Amino acid sequence: MRDKIILLVEDNPDDEALTLRALKKNDFENEVVVARDGAQALDYLFATGEHEEHAAGVVPQLVLLDLKLPRVDGLEVLRRIRADERTRLLPVVILTSSREQRDLVEGYGCGANSYIRKPVDFGQFVEAVRQLGLYWLVLNETPLAGV
Repeated sequence: MRDKIILLVEDNPDDEALTLRALKKNDFENEVVVARDGAQALDYLFATGEHEEHAAGVVPQLVLLDLKLPRVDGLEVLRRIRADERTRLLPVVILTSSREQRDLVEGYGCGANSYIRKPVDFGQFVEAVRQLGLYWLVLNETPLAGV
């Protein structure tokens, strides 16, 4: 499980720290790559821009995607992931504080695998991350696993 990379796309430093802390508290030792806006996430996924030295064939096991991002918003990141043959099957979990029904519907419409609202309570957040990690990093098998 340690070799499975998580791409965390989060612009809020507090939410980034909270997510990293929750992963650590649940003993997930996966490498976590953090992109602080949608453009950085796309650069990482497609080995362009600041990540052009990154191995183009290295795809994360899971993307945790916030919606409200600078430069390129989360829904556009999701559209581009689904539009590209290299990443169209990549599991993407929207992890957001948005309570807007429109975001939920559009997220699934763009191909999100799951939509999780960030709990405000840290204990609940840690439990949500535990369940998320258990399912997506341990139990779930993806076509990308053998690539």
